[in-house]
Amino acid sequence: METLFYIADLFGVAVFAITGALMAGRKSMDLFGVLVIAIVTALGGGTLRDLILDNHPVSWIRDDTYLIVCTLAAVGTVLWVRVTRPIHETGLLVSDAFGLAVFTVIGTEVALQHQVPVSTALIMGVMTGVAGGVIRDVVCNEIPLIFQKEIYATACLVGSLVFVILRQLGTPHWVDTGVAMLVVLLIRLAAIRWHLGLPRFHLLDRDIP
Repeated sequence: METLFYIADLFGVAVFAITGALMAGRKSMDLFGVLVIAIVTALGGGTLRDLILDNHPVSWIRDDTYLIVCTLAAVGTVLWVRVTRPIHETGLLVSDAFGLAVFTVIGTEVALQHQVPVSTALIMGVMTGVAGGVIRDVVCNEIPLIFQKEIYATACLVGSLVFVILRQLGTPHWVDTGVAMLVVLLIRLAAIRWHLGLPRFHLLDRDIP
């Protein structure tokens, strides 16, 4: 199971590195900029989670594979885009959704291993899923997806909650992981497809006393 967990973590790193590279490409950055954005996107959420949970050293410091995967994913994305047609924005959002699903469940699992309260595990799951993308968007001068109208962090929260509930029920670990990731992915893809979002709060000048 630890091997599957490790593979899933590397898959999430690769996917988020791709989204970082694509965002850097939209901003016409050079190769160094592409690598920087890819790395902070892929590793930012997990790093923040590990620092808060006092889980030292963080994953990419003790294992070079994480940085290697980030680099290969970023360079591969640059080469692939150069020999094919540029990816539409939807491609970036869909790639981000896969990374979101993987990292949310991994973040929740890591938190539960540290025997934290359920509420903290849920927060760590959401943080692991969204923090890297927030850093990416802020550095690239974009409004983070988490603050836009479509459902984003809510998908992480629901998936994290599903994972915690299934763990409490004692179902096989691969079922917990697969179902929770699928929940996050489907909610996020549905939000992209049908522009689903939570109610928005509009404060007008006349509403201010």
